[in-house]
Amino acid sequence: MTSTTKEVPIELLPFIRVYKNGSVERLEDTPIVPPSPDQDPETGVSSKDITISENPSISARLYLPKPTAHNQNQKLPILVYFHGGGFFLESAFSSLYHRYLNNLVSQVHVLTISVEYRLAPEHLLPAAYEDCWAALQWVASHSAGNGKEPWLINNGDFGRIFIGGDSAGANIVHNMAIRAGIESLPCGAKILGAYLAHSYFWSSKPIGAEPKEGHEKSLPYLFWNFVYPSVTGGVDNPMINPEGPGAPSLAGLGCDRMLVCVAGKDLMKDRGVWYFDMVRKSGWKGEVELFEVEEEDHIFHIRNIETQNAKAMVNRLASFVLE
Repeated sequence: MTSTTKEVPIELLPFIRVYKNGSVERLEDTPIVPPSPDQDPETGVSSKDITISENPSISARLYLPKPTAHNQNQKLPILVYFHGGGFFLESAFSSLYHRYLNNLVSQVHVLTISVEYRLAPEHLLPAAYEDCWAALQWVASHSAGNGKEPWLINNGDFGRIFIGGDSAGANIVHNMAIRAGIESLPCGAKILGAYLAHSYFWSSKPIGAEPKEGHEKSLPYLFWNFVYPSVTGGVDNPMINPEGPGAPSLAGLGCDRMLVCVAGKDLMKDRGVWYFDMVRKSGWKGEVELFEVEEEDHIFHIRNIETQNAKAMVNRLASFVLE
């Protein structure tokens, strides 16, 4: 192979390299693992992969908790989950998210659809947003019995639809909630609650404890320009900066309840608090809550599910879903 083929015009270390020939090397991805259709041996959760759309290619991993004596004949809350990874890393099928969601589903007893959306740079934004909206519409279409997925039809409570995600996935949650407040979901379905963990928001001006120097070279700034280079307004576009020019009012969020989670050592902690305060002061008629874990970093609850703080986050999510 010639040296020119292996030239690296774009490099965001230690995460990704894009070569001159168009090939992409993801340096931080975790391995892809198969689902557990016959129940995961540790949690008893069953999972399977399904296709939502052939063109564009959208798929998902579904998780169904093991029935208990308490909920054997009860319909389950539905969680549509969007993984993190800066819009260019990770997968609904990765070992990291498979392990996390197996654990979460077993503890919270929620039917979960983890969406495999298209990633940048092969598919720049807004592809991921469009994929996740299509997945949400697909789930909602089952509420009148029109869909073909038996796990949803037989086990899902369509009066309790939640959306959730971490990091870039939490950004997707916000944008789906905004869109659901403007456009109707199929069959009159509504989003009851939204769960945002360690949300990926940013802007051209630093806030809180964010460094004043070198802001334009910060990772969130560079990531956004990498995954959505053509977007109007750059990092002040409303999809990444909810109070940027032309941003829709947060009073129109299309859900009834919201849980915003932050971690004390996370670079984006102040953004989560900032977002919580904006929602709280927006005139939105729903209920918003903030949950902070002080001594932890970004997505600690996904990387280390056995810690006490990770378990506390699962418990907080359980109470949010089941209250």
